[in-house]
Amino acid sequence: MVATVRVKVNYTGVGEVLKGAEVTEMVNEAAAQVAANVPTEVEGETVETDVTSYVTDRAAAQVLLMHPTAAAFQAKYGTLTRAAGAAGLEVSGG
Repeated sequence: MVATVRVKVNYTGVGEVLKGAEVTEMVNEAAAQVAANVPTEVEGETVETDVTSYVTDRAAAQVLLMHPTAAAFQAKYGTLTRAAGAAGLEVSGG
């Protein structure tokens, strides 16, 4: 016989946790690791990163390549994908 368990999710509480200081710190640390793993030079060009933290329905951060051809570097070399993988993050298409 299979037992049925009902769970009621406290969405307000979950939202508070996802916006909380501990999760924010984890997100910011992960973003900093990704930025640190981005090569400083690609195709002989200097590449800088910019990390920005923000909050939506949860803590979030973005890592930007500060270069006019950043999209090409990502497409050709997977610059950010590789940096995220080196930081232990799993990247999937969306």
